[in-house]
Amino acid sequence: MDFGFSEEDDAFRREAREWLASHVNQTSHKRTWERTLGAAGWIGLGWAEAGYGNRTATLTQQVAWAEEYARSGAPARSGHIGENLLGPTLVAHGTEEQKNRFLPPVAAGEELWCQGYSEPGAGSDLAGIRTVAVRDGERYRISGQKIWTSLAHEADWCFVLARTEPDSRRHHGLSFLLVPMDQPGRIEVRPIRQMTGTSDFNEVFFDGAHARVEHVVGGEGQGWRVAMSLLGFERGVSTLAQQIGFAEELGRVVRVAVATGAVRDPVVRERLVRQWAELRTMRWNALRTLGGSGDPGAPSVAKLLWAGWHQRLGELAVGVRGAAASVGPADWSATAPYELDADQHLFLFSRADTIYGGSDQVQRTIIAERVLGLPREPKGAV
Repeated sequence: MDFGFSEEDDAFRREAREWLASHVNQTSHKRTWERTLGAAGWIGLGWAEAGYGNRTATLTQQVAWAEEYARSGAPARSGHIGENLLGPTLVAHGTEEQKNRFLPPVAAGEELWCQGYSEPGAGSDLAGIRTVAVRDGERYRISGQKIWTSLAHEADWCFVLARTEPDSRRHHGLSFLLVPMDQPGRIEVRPIRQMTGTSDFNEVFFDGAHARVEHVVGGEGQGWRVAMSLLGFERGVSTLAQQIGFAEELGRVVRVAVATGAVRDPVVRERLVRQWAELRTMRWNALRTLGGSGDPGAPSVAKLLWAGWHQRLGELAVGVRGAAASVGPADWSATAPYELDADQHLFLFSRADTIYGGSDQVQRTIIAERVLGLPREPKGAV
């Protein structure tokens, strides 16, 4: 991984970036892009099993693919939740029928997924969920609310953690359900508008939504075990690809600091060097822990490192521009949504980095309890 800040770029990559930026933006184009990747066999490289329309790759090959994908400027994936979270979970815990039904459409880029975990009263405290699923013959009827659900407005399916045993508490009595999103009147998706003006997250309301009994992964009441297994797949090869994007953002900030003269400030220089050094450290830590198992604190340490680093980069991105950072790239009007340039978007969106995916407080609690062996934090009854 090259952390240099050269403005030169390979001609192919430059042309690819321009084409992708102009074509892969709307939902229909994102789906076309997923199908294109699927047709070439590039979805599901990290699954432990082949035969579902995917090809498998070694860990080194997966890293090379992920880094080159990020370095080329290819668009953010719409199918990453199905590929990187659901796929490995089904390989580990799904029945043959479930794998044969759901993995081929993911590998082909045909079906997109979202994750139904967090709730208004149980965002970081996953065991406190209140969404219920009541058995009704060969189906479950699901009632409740999920929040901060990424890509729910585009997804075809959602894997939902719900309480299937009445009066159960905490991590007991939960099940992992595969739920179709196309249920008008039973599922409502409401976008959440963010500071950036975009709506990447959603509220999802379930009002008697159906899920088939054969679409319970791992068995009824085993949802916590399956959910924890899924979270173990959440951070891996993708972390190294993420750092490619971070390096490009840092390179842009350095170039702006030079152009504006902010780099002459010794404090700014020190902050830039620190950002560079910390990014290098994150890379070596990711390589050190990649493919490892049995270290319950590794994912939490990684999340703490990159979330805080990215927030500080956002602050630095607007700081080196001075007052100019407060002016948008287009005139504002009361009838049109405001626009942000790349640095402004980085600054505002990165405020959420220390919250989503498990807040910093939750990550520190995991490290304290599971790694350092400190007394467990008291949890209230549900």
